[in-house]
Amino acid sequence: MVSTGLDVFLRNAEKYKSRRIGLIANQTSVTRDFQYSWDALPAHGLRVQRLFSPEHGLFSTEQDQVSVAEQQGTPMDTISLYGDSYDSLIPDERCLEDIDLILFDIQDVGSRYYTYVNTMALFMKALDKKGIQMLILDRPNPLGGNVVEGPLLDEDYRSFVGVFPVPVRHGMTPGELALYYRDREAVDIDLSVVKMDGWHRRMFYGETGRDWVPPSPNMPTPTTALVYPGMCLLEGLNISEGRGTTTPFQVFGAPFIDPDALIAHIQTMDVHGVTFRPIYFRPTFHKYRDEAVGGAFLHITDASRYRPFHTAIALVTALHDLYPHRLQFPEDVYEFNTKHPAFDLLTGGSRIREMIQNGATVDEIAASWKDDEIAFAEIKQGYHLYGD
Repeated sequence: MVSTGLDVFLRNAEKYKSRRIGLIANQTSVTRDFQYSWDALPAHGLRVQRLFSPEHGLFSTEQDQVSVAEQQGTPMDTISLYGDSYDSLIPDERCLEDIDLILFDIQDVGSRYYTYVNTMALFMKALDKKGIQMLILDRPNPLGGNVVEGPLLDEDYRSFVGVFPVPVRHGMTPGELALYYRDREAVDIDLSVVKMDGWHRRMFYGETGRDWVPPSPNMPTPTTALVYPGMCLLEGLNISEGRGTTTPFQVFGAPFIDPDALIAHIQTMDVHGVTFRPIYFRPTFHKYRDEAVGGAFLHITDASRYRPFHTAIALVTALHDLYPHRLQFPEDVYEFNTKHPAFDLLTGGSRIREMIQNGATVDEIAASWKDDEIAFAEIKQGYHLYGD
């Protein structure tokens, strides 16, 4: 079984007994025997001054983009880092006055737009030049640590779903990302990573020997995490990404989709490691609530060959080919941003949307980000803490 950074940290807890600790955590912050970190740390004689919780809350009770205020079951003073404005994502300086050590311990899912590591990055910025030490208690990238996929983030499209200038599927752990961000943004911070024991870059989450604790309400399984780098793009379309079902991101649909016609079109494209099964479903909340919609279920047949971002771009291209007057790219408020459409924020720029709308093929669109993948794959090797 892989030992996480939390497990390793607790082996050496004695050296931190004089520290005043702030803990950034949620329900994924558990020891190998499922004790929450905010209980395990005091049990080892450590003083936790304050808890900080990310989007969705400490126990992941809230849906996406819902501000978190009052939280149930919190064992101590708990500060939400996801309120009703962008400023709420950054800790108030008064919350740091009695703290000299920050611990970050949350399970990430390996996608640029998943917000927990973005919370980590913004917290790092808040600690710039403050002399407060920060330790990242590292956890596995559930998608492994080798494959890089998708375009780099255009600087003009930075948002809470795009803080790191990395491809969509970045192939790094939270600790590796933190070290990269510190150097890339020149953050003056005393930062260290408590490495895992037993994790290597070829591992998918199912190979770690650890049970999956859902990090957010619509991330119920490691398979959900595997499809998420692509299927999250549907948040930027008038297509249901399966919220309001028991298998979010593995199912998708809309009232105007003919499942068989769509799947037949996707099968003419260059996608691997996945099979689409035609379905109809009725979401219980979110897009198309209580409506029967047509779509498909994604079955991953070969995780090593499956490329989630490429597959989702093929899907969106097929939807545009079949339903050019029905498919929409809404420009509503998305993660506190009103400047760009959500789809552009997620892909990291307007180029992919424009290519789809202008009739480019999937191969042409995929070629547009290949240089980004090659460049970043080389950069990230300088931050690898784990081998193959």
